[in-house]
Amino acid sequence: MSVLNRIFLVGPMGVGKTTIGHRLSQLLSYEFIDTDAVIEKKTGVKIDRIFEIEGESGFRKREELVIEEISWCNKIVVATGGGCILSKKNRSALSERGLVLYLTSQIDTLLDRLKTDKSRPLLQVEDPRKKLSEIVLARDSLYREIANHVISTDTSPIHQIIQTISKKIHANQD
Repeated sequence: MSVLNRIFLVGPMGVGKTTIGHRLSQLLSYEFIDTDAVIEKKTGVKIDRIFEIEGESGFRKREELVIEEISWCNKIVVATGGGCILSKKNRSALSERGLVLYLTSQIDTLLDRLKTDKSRPLLQVEDPRKKLSEIVLARDSLYREIANHVISTDTSPIHQIIQTISKKIHANQD
C-alpha cells in the first residue's frame, strides 16, 4: 500500500490536529484516529490521569505502542499527540510509513485556542506561555525532520487548510 494511505498530522497542542484530521478523513473517506483517544480507550482513563500516575515517561511508552500498532493501518488520517515526535521510534514509524504533515501556529494562536482547556497536563503551570514556547522551540526541529509538508493553521479557515492539504496530498501522488 502507498504511504498516501496513511496521513499523520504532527504539531504542538492546540494547532488543530484533531479538528483538521476529522475533516480530512471525511474528505478522503479514510478512518480518523486520534492517538490520545486510543490511549484513553485502552486505559479507561484520561491523559492527564495517566500523567499523574505514570508521569510523562509512562505516557510516552503507551504512545509508542499505539503508534507502532496504528501506523501499519491503511486509509487512515492520524492526529498524533504533540510530543510523540520525542521518540525516535515514533519519528521513524511515521516518516517511513506515511505522509507526515506538520501543522504550525503562532504561540498567541495556540494559547488562545487552549486558554479554557484544563486537560493539557504540560500546561498546568504558573506561566503557560513560557512553557508552551519552550515546548514548541524544543520540538520544532523534530517535527520538521519528519515532515513532508509544513502547513500553518493560524489564519486560514478550516476548509481552506483542508484544501491546501488536499493539494499537497495529490501533488505527492504524481
